[in-house]
Amino acid sequence: MFFGITIEKLLVIGVIAALLVGPERLPGYAESFARLVKKAGDYLRGAKDRMREEVGPEIDELDWRKLDPRQYDPRRIIRDALLDDSPATPTPAAVPAAVEAAPAPAAAGSAAALLATATAMNAASASGETAPATKGPKVFSAEELPPYDSEAT
Repeated sequence: MFFGITIEKLLVIGVIAALLVGPERLPGYAESFARLVKKAGDYLRGAKDRMREEVGPEIDELDWRKLDPRQYDPRRIIRDALLDDSPATPTPAAVPAAVEAAPAPAAAGSAAALLATATAMNAASASGETAPATKGPKVFSAEELPPYDSEAT
């Protein structure tokens, strides 16, 4: 069922409760439990009706299977985003000569090399000029500390 409680466990709990309550008070507790179940059902039906009133008739037209969080696969989402038709990317002929002639860092496939190449290509395509391809991230010293975001911690 839920929370690791099975039918057998519920039956054992019910038998123990019946023995503890006793035969003289058991009908009163059973009646109270029946009222509780009825109130819970009324509450859920009322919530469903309020939802229909607020959202409108289009709630019946929703495909609830599309909104199921279990069907989301991060790999599929990333693949779809990467393969999505996006604006034209620069062709190898459109890459500035400075980017092509820039010396590659020590590890040609490293993240720093890719970042430097992408930064140079973006700067060159945005300004129409050639930009240095080896500009790396800013290095901070002991006197000049990096910016601190108190909301991020």
